[in-house]
Amino acid sequence: MQKYFKEYKWSNIIAMMRNLKSEPQICKDDFNDRLVIITGATSGIGYAAAKKYASHGAEILSINRNEQKSIEFCEDIKTQYGTKCIYWIADLSRLSEVHSLGEKLAALERNIDVLIHNAGVYNTTKTITADNMEAVFQTNYLSTFILNHYLKDKFIKQNSGRILFVNSEAHRFAAWGLHLDDLAWEKHAYSGLKSYGAAKLAQLLSMIKLTEYFTGTGVTINAMHPGNVKTNSGQNNGPIYKFFKKVVVDRSAKSADIAAEALYYLGVSKNLDTVSGKFFNLTTEEEPAPPALDKDAAEELWALSLELGEVK
Repeated sequence: MQKYFKEYKWSNIIAMMRNLKSEPQICKDDFNDRLVIITGATSGIGYAAAKKYASHGAEILSINRNEQKSIEFCEDIKTQYGTKCIYWIADLSRLSEVHSLGEKLAALERNIDVLIHNAGVYNTTKTITADNMEAVFQTNYLSTFILNHYLKDKFIKQNSGRILFVNSEAHRFAAWGLHLDDLAWEKHAYSGLKSYGAAKLAQLLSMIKLTEYFTGTGVTINAMHPGNVKTNSGQNNGPIYKFFKKVVVDRSAKSADIAAEALYYLGVSKNLDTVSGKFFNLTTEEEPAPPALDKDAAEELWALSLELGEVK
């Protein structure tokens, strides 16, 4: 706690609160025949982002768990926008499937123009995956780490491309950093907000390392808080949480189209050609919480992620 206490600034919190009311900047440029990869695209923010990119001519490759929903999703995109849409099935809570997906993506014989890490889960009760890891950390963070690791050399070879994390202001709930010695929450009390915040903080820490890796290239990586938008997130939880979400959270939630506008701006606008390693509230740049700027923690997490992710 003492490590970050003096680094917190009231001005950053005030800016965050002000920016929660802001609207995204709009990019009107087309993106014809460019390849956009989106994880978790059959609903919510991923679906809205896919429609936004497709409406400007982009080709969509979606990564989803449910095949029937994926079929319906691609048929909808093709019918509405006349652009190409394909899907691959992968469960990002399973290491074996994430590795298979990473290998397939790295073998693509065309450039990846935008990669949007959108898929994620929110669990109010601690859940352990088949790989013996806490599910939110594995799905929301470790899967993105593994995929980026597989693709980083492809992006370097391209010398172009943008990687976007659908991140969250919730990373601020991990106010005193990650418990790298207790990622399974065995020594600390688990809660949905804390586990979700920790996973989003981990994404931001990995962004530090990847920004360094991509320095001097045409590749950028940034993160975005989408605002309080109405999605199906958390529907796997119990009736109390679902009631709270419906009555309290969703009452003030906005359309996912707002987040899609921001993701399009961040992925396409020429104003972001050389901007990398930044955190945005929609399209307004913010300074993230102090633990998200800790380079030593980023190094430790990177080394641990290589081990946990079984990355060679």
